[in-house]
Parts: sequence; C-alpha cells; structure tokens
Amino acid sequence: MKLFADLIKKLDTTNKTTLKVEALTDYFLNAPSKDKVWTIAILSHRRPPRPVNTTLMRNWASELANIPLWLFEESYHIVGDLAETIALVIPPSEASTEKSLNQFLQEIIELKPRSEEEKKEYLFENWLNLNYYERFVFTKLITGSFRIGVSQKLMTRALSRATEIDEDILAYKLMGNWDPARISFNKLILEENEEDFLSKPYPFYLAYAIEEEPQELGDVSEWSAEHKWDGIRSQVIIRNNELFVWSRGEELVTDKYPEFEAFVNTIPNGTVIDGEILPFPEGQIGTFKDLQTRIGRKSITKKLLEKTPVILKAYDILEWDGEDIRNKSFRYRREILEKLFAEVSSEGIPLYLSENIRFESWEEAAKEREKAREVMSEGLMLKRFDSPYLVGRKKGDWWKWKVDPLTIDAVLTYAMRGHGRRSNLFTDYTFGLWDEEKEELVTFAKAYSGLTDKEFRKLDAWIKKNTLERFGPVRSVTPQHVFEIAFEGIAESSRHKSGVATRFPRILRWRTDKKIEEANTLDDLKAMIP
Repeated sequence: MKLFADLIKKLDTTNKTTLKVEALTDYFLNAPSKDKVWTIAILSHRRPPRPVNTTLMRNWASELANIPLWLFEESYHIVGDLAETIALVIPPSEASTEKSLNQFLQEIIELKPRSEEEKKEYLFENWLNLNYYERFVFTKLITGSFRIGVSQKLMTRALSRATEIDEDILAYKLMGNWDPARISFNKLILEENEEDFLSKPYPFYLAYAIEEEPQELGDVSEWSAEHKWDGIRSQVIIRNNELFVWSRGEELVTDKYPEFEAFVNTIPNGTVIDGEILPFPEGQIGTFKDLQTRIGRKSITKKLLEKTPVILKAYDILEWDGEDIRNKSFRYRREILEKLFAEVSSEGIPLYLSENIRFESWEEAAKEREKAREVMSEGLMLKRFDSPYLVGRKKGDWWKWKVDPLTIDAVLTYAMRGHGRRSNLFTDYTFGLWDEEKEELVTFAKAYSGLTDKEFRKLDAWIKKNTLERFGPVRSVTPQHVFEIAFEGIAESSRHKSGVATRFPRILRWRTDKKIEEANTLDDLKAMIP
C-alpha cells in the first residue's frame, strides 16, 4: 500500500505526462505482482463494488472528526472530493501500514456483506491508523471513484516500458472480462494465453473530430464516407459457434441483445465485425432514447424485444476466417464485409451494412452531411481507403465530421459548485426556457462546459451576490443571464419537467447582448423534435 499511495501522490502532483509515465514505470518494476494487477484494474476502471454508501461515510467521518455534519458537508462542497475531505478533517496520524494493496482490496471485497457496525469499525480503525495519503487512497478505494488524471493508454505505455511488451499487444491483453481478484500478473500480462482468444475483442480504433475544412484532407477520391450512427459502438464475435458482443467500454453485453444469436450458424466462425448497435422499431432506425430502454436492463422481456428491436449496422471487419486482418487496408476489409453481407442478407438476420457514400467533391459531401438528422445520424465518418485498423485514437486516417449542433438561448436559473480544480467556483449550471402560457421559466438542461476560466470566475462572483435560495450545494439565482446552449439530440421525455430531454448539452456562448425576455420558449425547443 505504501508504494501505491506514493504512486498516487506522484501522479496527483504533476500534470506532465513524462513524469506520470516515469512514476508508473518505476511502480510496475518494483511493486508486488498482485498489487500490480490491482493497479492495472483500478486504472482501467475495474474496481470492486462499493461496500459502504457515501451517506454513511460522511456521517461516520464527521463523527470521527468531532465536527457537526453540516460543517463536514460545507467542507466537502468546497474541497469537491469526498476522499480528500475525509483525509483532511480526520485528525492527522504519523502511523503507516505494512499491508499490501492486494490485502486492502481483499478486505474491501469481504466488507460488503457485513453489518453497518462492522463497516464503521473497519473504517475507523484504518482512518486513524493511516497517514494522510494512505488514508486518501484507502477512502478512494472504498468509494470506487478513482480519477487521478491517468488514462488507460498512459498506463499501458508505462506497463510496456516495464515489461518490454508492445503497447498494442498489452492493449489487447487488457481487453475482456478478467477478474483482478483471481488472475495473476504473469497470467494477465506475461503469458500467452490461447484459451483467452475465443471471446476477446480487439482494441477499438477511434476517430478524431475534423479540425479544419475537409478540403484539407486532400483528394476526395482517396476517402470513404458513411453516416456516423448514434448507437452503441460494438464488436460482434463469432468463434467456435459461439457469439460474443462487446461494447466499446469493454463490457460483455451478449445477453442484452438476444437478436444477435441469429448470427451463429449464419456468419462463418472466425469473424469479428465492428459496428453500431441501433434501435430499429417498426423497421426504421430509432433515436438513442429508444436504445436507452434496453441499456441497463437486467432482463430483456419479450415485450421489450417487440417494442425496441435492435440491429447491427456494420462498417468494418477485423477478423475473417480466423485471421486478424486489421493491418489490411480499409478498402480490402470493406470488400470482404460487403461480400459477407451479400451472402447472408437473405437470411433475415439483424445485420445491416453501413453504406459507403462516394462523392465527386467535398461540396457534395457537405450536402450529404446536412441530411444527417433526416437519417438519424450524427454526421459523417471519413476513412482513408488505404488505412489499417489501428488501436485507440489516432489522427490522420479516420475523422468524424459531425453535423452542427442544435442550439437554443436559455436563462441561467440554478448553479452548483464544480469539482476538482473548480470546486471553489460555481461552474455547474441549470438553464430554463419560457413557458409562455404560465409566463415562467422551466428548467430543461444542465451544462458545465463551454466557458473560459475568466468567464467562469466572473459568473461565479455574480452568483455569490445574486443568490435567491440555497438547497444544499445548489443555489437558485436571479434570472438575468442568457446563454446559447448547444446539444446533439432531442427527444420527448416524461421524466423531465420540460417534457424534453437533450443529449450532450453544453454552453456555446454567453449572450451578453440579450435580455432574458429574448430567450427561447419551450415551444421553440419542442419544435426541434424530429
């Protein structure tokens, strides 16, 4: 645990990538094997279930610190991080621990089924007998919210330096459904495990948003274009007459999409398709909101299957006849995919081809992009014909050219403190639109990005002087400021007071030129629903 806490301290006190990689590399060279496995798991978002809810933790921490709960809560809202707040308010200790990271995590796993009194006793014992950084890390492990500014890609780079194993190979090894409590470092990283190959997906290739005009990409004839579908990016694997469906978040979701069982015995073994899971009600591509009725369900009922069936919109093939073909050109892979689709399309399986669109000019491509919302897409994907299928987000060969967002002018109505470096500022905002019939503002969206640091500070100062009411960490403010809010999608919603749900709302600009009476109405918003 000492080594891990020291690692977190080093990572937490620098923004330099080189120093983070150095710290991680040194750790992977010197830490015990089981601790290394858990560190990899933590940094790739595989954490044990939270054994204690945060309400109890806040109550117990304030009790141990001998301060009233309201003071703890105020401190928490200022600090912005629960683990850091607890580490700060509990009396300092010079003690340290000899237990390993693995020992702590095994204890945390065993803690979940215990009584509240046993959990309290366990937390008190460790909070009082760990130094500041060990206590901070211990509490982070309990809460499960371990965000320390280290991506899995950066961690993989350091692991590659420590083991001299290629980064792409490591990225592949870390894919899949492995359990850090059961697997060894040797098995996970050092050994070649043929039995793991059956279900494993490949690391996804991700595109960057186009930065300049598409003409800067060169000759349009060198590029393939297709619509950017708004669903769940996935890989569908057929090996040894078995089906495996993986989401981009490395979650095995085969049981969530029973429709795809039809692929077995129809699509040849040794096939991996990269595509998008899309809702397909009444034989038409639906909205992401339709798909949300399937996401997170523990069981998929017959009624749900009938109401919201899904399809796989295929746009690449990564494995064919058991051979990894990612290093082949996109043109080559696409020809195989189209041949496969032609052979199985008459079988009535839920597999559709994401059509290539050929253009004579970039101006034609721009016109097609403007039609995106008509076909329920987010814009276009541009892929160079001679590009291989790479690992992770790489610039050069794949670009996403999204349609311009929908926008509306709204009034700031509520504010809440931010997190991390913005925890001392009000940077999380709620916005309202006019209900003309009731002549009042109705909230419709929350946003916390889009302003400059200078604008955040200016608005924070104004909020503190113009608070109307306080609701815990939230403040209602005098309606005075108008902001242009951008969002990617819109749909009706019975769960929202406005009756409308927006997707990916963010602040586009502060409309200092507008009065609140000039802000848009709910009817204006609802008119945007397709």
